[in-house]
Amino acid sequence: MLLLRPLNFSDIQGLERLAVISGGSMTTLPANRDHLGQLINHTQQSLRKEVSQPGDESYHFVLEDTASGTLIGVCGIDATVGISSPFYSYRIEQVVHASNELQIHNRIPALHLCQDYSGVARLCTLFLDREHRSAANLHLLSRSRLLFIAQQPERFAPRLIAELQGVADENHRSPFWDCLGRHFFEMDFTKANYLTGINSKGFIADLMPHYPVYVPLLSPEAQAALGKPRPDMQNVMTLLENEGFSYRGYIDIFDAGPTLEARTDTVRSVCQNQLLKVQIGTPPANTAGLRQAIISNNRRQDYRCLIAEIDPQQPILSAAQAELLQLTADQPVRVMLLDDAELD
Repeated sequence: MLLLRPLNFSDIQGLERLAVISGGSMTTLPANRDHLGQLINHTQQSLRKEVSQPGDESYHFVLEDTASGTLIGVCGIDATVGISSPFYSYRIEQVVHASNELQIHNRIPALHLCQDYSGVARLCTLFLDREHRSAANLHLLSRSRLLFIAQQPERFAPRLIAELQGVADENHRSPFWDCLGRHFFEMDFTKANYLTGINSKGFIADLMPHYPVYVPLLSPEAQAALGKPRPDMQNVMTLLENEGFSYRGYIDIFDAGPTLEARTDTVRSVCQNQLLKVQIGTPPANTAGLRQAIISNNRRQDYRCLIAEIDPQQPILSAAQAELLQLTADQPVRVMLLDDAELD
């Protein structure tokens, strides 16, 4: 059975394995033991902290195969970004150049370096082991953190973003970085990504051009990459769009991947989940009317979440499922029903 729970210090080796097999594709999951230890420590400190308004808290969760004890996925949430260090994006806007004498008016897209997302909450560090990549596992890993936000709304900013990795080839070469970023740094894209992951993004961004970059001056490959996710992230983008996120012209400064945003309280899994009391017993043998659902307990430090088939009108969990969720009879759980189409 798969269980999502907060990171703890015993997870360091499993987290290192996930960082290594991610191949450097995750900016927030660098293969650096010290940074990963800080990730765990920050999570544990944030969970223990009493919060009345969001600050620099960060929460990371792992998806564990309870039969083997193997960690197969990781995901995270930052309560806010841009508070302790700059958070840069490129905003794509039209610049108007006009000549009344020649009766010419040109609208030219340009990239503006900005910190418009400072102070918003962020979904981050979504990675699932390739051998376990199914629609159900992806929904559990990604949406379980939204249920955590739903039960702890005071801990998160009222706007929520998610950055998706941009276009790169099998050798982790980014056409956007090769066209723009590499001219300002003597390093390849993989190294820039690594430095970003260990909190050097502000330093790197300070060396980026602060004046608008005119899009027509970029290579055709770099222009084609603007706001496009890496192909294997398309299913994540679809999931987020179904949650109510949208792309509004902001891209990552290194690989030009899209940033999606939404009002936190309008995100589907945040506002459409249900609080239900469940019984503990033997699930019905007749599966007619049963629905797949993401189910979480209502705890903070001992947050737990899993997928189960239930009858929404009379939910019953097995003793094993209730034990994993640390539930006793009649305790309320947070339930997000899944559509069959979402799991195809």
